Amino acid sequence: MSTLIHANDISKHYKHTQALDHVSFDINKGQIIGLLGRNGAGKTTLLKILLGLSSYQGELSVLGMQPRQDRTALMQRMCFIADVAILPKWLKVKDALNFLEGVHPKFNREKALMFIERTNVPLRGKVRHLSKGMATQLHLALVMAIDVEILVLDEPTLGLDILYRKTFYQNLLNDYFNEARTIIIATHQIEEIEGLLTDVMMLDQGHLLLKQSTTELSEHFVALTVRSDQADEVRKLKPLSEQVQIGQVKFIFEQADRQQLSAWGVLSNPSVSEIFVAKISGGGR
Repeated sequence: MSTLIHANDISKHYKHTQALDHVSFDINKGQIIGLLGRNGAGKTTLLKILLGLSSYQGELSVLGMQPRQDRTALMQRMCFIADVAILPKWLKVKDALNFLEGVHPKFNREKALMFIERTNVPLRGKVRHLSKGMATQLHLALVMAIDVEILVLDEPTLGLDILYRKTFYQNLLNDYFNEARTIIIATHQIEEIEGLLTDVMMLDQGHLLLKQSTTELSEHFVALTVRSDQADEVRKLKPLSEQVQIGQVKFIFEQADRQQLSAWGVLSNPSVSEIFVAKISGGGR
């Protein structure tokens, strides 16, 4: 498997904050990575470092390049959608297409038009007349029409209603993603993307809590649902977290003896969001 990003012992310190603390990981071609963490966990800092927008300590290679030194070359093979899409208010939609076609050799005008046609964005309209959701859709359509190896998304559907969010992720999976591309998605809307993901990274207070494939998650974590009157005994088995339900308690375990747990109740595979809550609130480092 081809490694596109290699990070070893990456740290970033601001004046009063250790934003990243000795983080190491590899990201390979053909993966869709969910980068998860609370506000302040270090997600945006990590993305800035990968994009060459911030200094750091440690070793980092992105597409065989050093992001800070080789940023111009890197951005020919990598795209980024920020959490707030900023386009000039005076810009017409059709002029945005003309501009990108002129400056980026890997921009596909026909593909951009295909994405825009699926929205309510008028080609002759100006950005100032677009709603927040429409402006975001335009930005997404423009970036998804650029043929790159790595696409980085930071809360890409912020400002879109649930229907447009669902459509965006469907387009991302069906019309954009292929085995030659890698996508990194940082988002708080875990439930909406977990069905797309091949891998998950979880950050908390600058530390990398977890970096696993979704297949490994189902092997390493298990949920156990028991009656409320059994909960005290099950707590002795040291679960990561628990959730009280009507007449029941649902526990999340990591690398536990499934045969032992099955004697107490019903086993199931926890969702990515449940694992995230369990690691942040109970499992930690």
